[in-house]
Amino acid sequence: MKSPVVIAAGWIGAYIFVALSPLTILLIYPAPSGRGFWVDFSVALGFIALAMMALQFALTARINRIESSYGVDIILQFHRYISLVAFAFVLIHPLILFIVEPETLQLLNIFTAPWRARMAVTATLALIVLVITTIWRQKLNIPYEPWRTAHGILAVLTVGLGLGHAIGVQNYLGLFWKAVLWSAIAFTALWLLVYVRLVKPWLMLKKPYLVEEVRPERGNVWTLALRPVGHNGFPFQPGQFAWITLDISPFRMREHPFSMSSNGDNIEKIEFSIKALGDFTNTIKDVPAGTKAFLDGPYGVFTADRYEDAAGFVLIAGGIGITPMISILSTHAERKDERPYLLIYASKTWEDITFREELEQLKEKIDLTVVHVLKEPPENWSGETGYVDKELLQRYIPKRRATRQYFICASPKMMDQVELALHQLEVPPTNIHMEHFNLV
Repeated sequence: MKSPVVIAAGWIGAYIFVALSPLTILLIYPAPSGRGFWVDFSVALGFIALAMMALQFALTARINRIESSYGVDIILQFHRYISLVAFAFVLIHPLILFIVEPETLQLLNIFTAPWRARMAVTATLALIVLVITTIWRQKLNIPYEPWRTAHGILAVLTVGLGLGHAIGVQNYLGLFWKAVLWSAIAFTALWLLVYVRLVKPWLMLKKPYLVEEVRPERGNVWTLALRPVGHNGFPFQPGQFAWITLDISPFRMREHPFSMSSNGDNIEKIEFSIKALGDFTNTIKDVPAGTKAFLDGPYGVFTADRYEDAAGFVLIAGGIGITPMISILSTHAERKDERPYLLIYASKTWEDITFREELEQLKEKIDLTVVHVLKEPPENWSGETGYVDKELLQRYIPKRRATRQYFICASPKMMDQVELALHQLEVPPTNIHMEHFNLV
């Protein structure tokens, strides 16, 4: 099997190659003479930005081979940040032209400018709206589903009109084969959008699930149990997650990501344990048995299955972050895994500890040590209190830090603090794995 690091590096190399390919194309067929360095530099930025925006469709298409190298959360973070880089290139591209050749300012007049300039202006305006509504979506009170639909439309307009502008200028894409090449890139991006919005929902529609039960857990958590109907479901690696669509068509694109909490080897029933925190999660307890559901998954690299050679595992959870951990522990208990597991679990109170009884039962099946850390302990509490900090971790994790793999799932603040503490305790960065809650 190839090293995951090598595979991940290969995808990075592929991204850089595609993003910089416009420069190679320009070199094959030199631009008209007398245009100057800054003009050519401006054009190069424009082409790179166009390629980067086309690649955004691949980053959000949930392509399993790419996702399995990094994890969806990392890919989406990269998607967000690289969008800002492409946005900057798009803005710098015309600014350089306006400075070097002031007469090009008249191209901003969409009533008198040629159609290629109108396309450029419209594409830029679409991109500006896309960026603003993405960064400040919550402050602007834009619901997720309408925003996601508008986001896709604006992205298609930006890339399509940007390509039309590039072809219309002709100085750099005058050759037929270059126009065909760029059109192929654009159509590939469009196909990825069609795949995500039409093909994948259609495939999900053919593999429905039914809600078997919704049972309460400690800590205002509800476990949603689903059974496949007319198909075998899917196995998953414990710790992974899936997008759930409940009681509506998957074409509506109203889906929510949650970690599986059940045994990954049991494909007859898939369970999700969900804490009531928001508009959608507060409705889980009211979902009746027999409700139709659809799943897109599994996704994620937050799983102990990727580290068969590890001598043991340290799991650090906060609140509902226990969900992927209970899946890892229960699955490995059924597999009769003999390796040691240390679970450090931070909760507000003793009564808030989700899966408290299940964890006690797992101690009888697997070499498991559970350390509860309570923020508001009862009067007779003799265990750990406060926060999971460097001193607490030092008391429990093995002295030979590199012999374990460390998995962290909690609130962003807690994960940052624990990650810093592990670094200070000289845990190798490659042994630290984190799962983030918010993917939307």
